[in-house]
Amino acid sequence: MPISKLTKIKQHFPIFSQQQAQPLIYLDSAATAQKPELVLEAVQEFYERDNANIHRGIYDLSLRATAAYDEAREAVARHLNAACAAEIIFTRNATEAINLVANCLGRAYFKPGDRILLTKMEHHSNIVPWQMQAEQLGLELVYLDITAAGQLDLSKVDELLAKPTKLFALTHVSNVLGTINPLKELVARAQAVGVPVLVDGCQAVPHLTVDVQDLACDFYVFSGHKVGGPTGIGVLYAKRAWLEKLPPFLGGGDMIEEVTLTGFTTADLPNKFEAGTPNLAGAVGLKAALDFLNQLGWDNIRQHDQELMTYARQQLAKLDFVQLLGPSDPSQVTAALSFVIPGIHPHDIAEVLNQDGVCVRAGHHCAQPLMAALGISACTRLSFWLYNSRADIDALCTSLKQVRKIFTPAAS
Repeated sequence: MPISKLTKIKQHFPIFSQQQAQPLIYLDSAATAQKPELVLEAVQEFYERDNANIHRGIYDLSLRATAAYDEAREAVARHLNAACAAEIIFTRNATEAINLVANCLGRAYFKPGDRILLTKMEHHSNIVPWQMQAEQLGLELVYLDITAAGQLDLSKVDELLAKPTKLFALTHVSNVLGTINPLKELVARAQAVGVPVLVDGCQAVPHLTVDVQDLACDFYVFSGHKVGGPTGIGVLYAKRAWLEKLPPFLGGGDMIEEVTLTGFTTADLPNKFEAGTPNLAGAVGLKAALDFLNQLGWDNIRQHDQELMTYARQQLAKLDFVQLLGPSDPSQVTAALSFVIPGIHPHDIAEVLNQDGVCVRAGHHCAQPLMAALGISACTRLSFWLYNSRADIDALCTSLKQVRKIFTPAAS
């Protein structure tokens, strides 16, 4: 099902049917993906038919809600090939999932002088939580550099993984450059010296098949809204051994087995890490999103990404005033492509594109250390998904020519 066969996919996304002055050309899926109708229907049906709190009632409505929530967890476990559903913890988003791990490791694992290895291409959500732990506990943060081609520089990885490194946290796919990191190799090199690995999978899960047992990582996180699910639902996968020995993140209802006036005992996994009423409809919507993508087929989605990335780079390369960033080989990236136009601020570019109905992201993309490594302060990013087509890229390029006319008329 290459691009030519995915052209009708857009009709499954109601947002594209709205009437506006310009056709909606959405090229910001790395920030959040649009929602297929099946997801919207699943969320609405849950609220209309099954809405009740879970684990707290023996009436039919509560039992149905509990079953729907449990089925969503099972679906995510299958999708990631977790060893069991208890290794899947629902959170608000990937940011909360990383903060959960950081806080729990800070209370039970890290010691002053320990080192955490990160990379310079991380989203702030995979930097700031570790900086907070470093400040509180006296930890050291070190960073893998990137090459001029926008890939991780692995020349010093073994040196940086040496003791006292206690964790390696990295992104599976760059949210700015689309770079797919050699995750399995890096996990193996880390674990060979006893260093656990946390992976930010936000930009990978919408585009690639992810098998956490094959990768052998210790933690893997992603956000539901980036795979076409609702906002407010995220996923933490963690090996059961870690979840059993780490303390709970939050205290309150559903994470306890027993409470007395002097203390408490925690519930079994996964409830131990899910205090309070969870985002039930969000979990149901996430399952519907994964079901939808599974029906399309992940090989088809990957082929679509590569074909459209090839076309996007070819067309943008024809614009001699555009400088592309990141790897040039479509097989080494997913579906995010960033660029700069010297002398024109990315915010100005995005504003002109918006007038033509073209939605892109402009700024530092919550990746300021990466911007510094690239020698820029900001850039413009287009990111596409299965509902995009060559026509969207053509419209982008037409609008970029207009950008040049407006801001550098003498060169037009």
